Amino acid sequence: MELIPWTEKYRPKTLDDIIGQKNIVSSLKGYVKARNMPNLLFAGPPGIGKTTATLALAHDIFGEHYNESVLELNASDERGIDVVRGKIKDFARTIALVQVPFKIIFLDEADALTSDAQHALRRTMEMYASVTRFVLGANYSSKIIEPLQSRCSVFRFQPLQEEDVKGLIERVAKTENLKVDEKAIAALIYVSEGDMRKALNALQGAAMAGSHITEEEIFKNASRAHPKEISQMMNAALEGKFIDARKHLRDLMISYGMSGEDVLIQMFREVDSLKIPEASKVALVDKIGEYNFRLVEGANETIQIEALLAQFLVLKK
Repeated sequence: MELIPWTEKYRPKTLDDIIGQKNIVSSLKGYVKARNMPNLLFAGPPGIGKTTATLALAHDIFGEHYNESVLELNASDERGIDVVRGKIKDFARTIALVQVPFKIIFLDEADALTSDAQHALRRTMEMYASVTRFVLGANYSSKIIEPLQSRCSVFRFQPLQEEDVKGLIERVAKTENLKVDEKAIAALIYVSEGDMRKALNALQGAAMAGSHITEEEIFKNASRAHPKEISQMMNAALEGKFIDARKHLRDLMISYGMSGEDVLIQMFREVDSLKIPEASKVALVDKIGEYNFRLVEGANETIQIEALLAQFLVLKK
């Protein structure tokens, strides 16, 4: 088996290969055809194609001149004002030596840039607009200052649909000679939550154990519990069987290596499946949110999750 991560091996090289973002791809193809484009802001959750779309766009525009025409930086690593005044400004001020009259600077995870760096970038984008285009990738567009957003055409990427994730999983399985059970595919869709990178990493991890991929292997490699196990724990708590619920919880955290926040996220996803009144579901969501905040603030996860299960008994009464 090759050592290259499948997230890179199966990354689309051109806009035609991108799945799940038809409207955005259609607009980007228009830029390729015109050999011109504005500054762009790609916003959306992780693993849905923002970086891939940028690289594919650049490859389609520049072709064999890609390397000398594109500067790619990860703003979460290089996030200070010195980067904007140094690397970015030096690259932006140089004139393109190819037929396309501009170069591209891609700032991945631009929402990690400091406020000072974003304000400095605003002026740089204006000064070199004739020779350089900027593409900003961000998980949270709200963390990009308004002056930068107003200088960009904003594209909001959506999580991938189930059929898109399933289609790529089946293609990878065929290429890698894997037998993936239908339940395993459903498990990959469940753990990915529309994030193709997460799905491919889980599939590759499971494939290390053998060519037959099962549902159990997927959940184990993704550090996620089967939804039924989460529901059993929650129902035990709602039925007043606190000791059983606590045993389920400890088994999950030990067997799957789940963190307290992982458990809370899955509990939140399973609230809809519980056979309780709507008002009780609302109260449960409120409590899950409260205890998630406690974990984020650094509280002991075992104590907090068990305290949440105790709240289930109170709500049931």
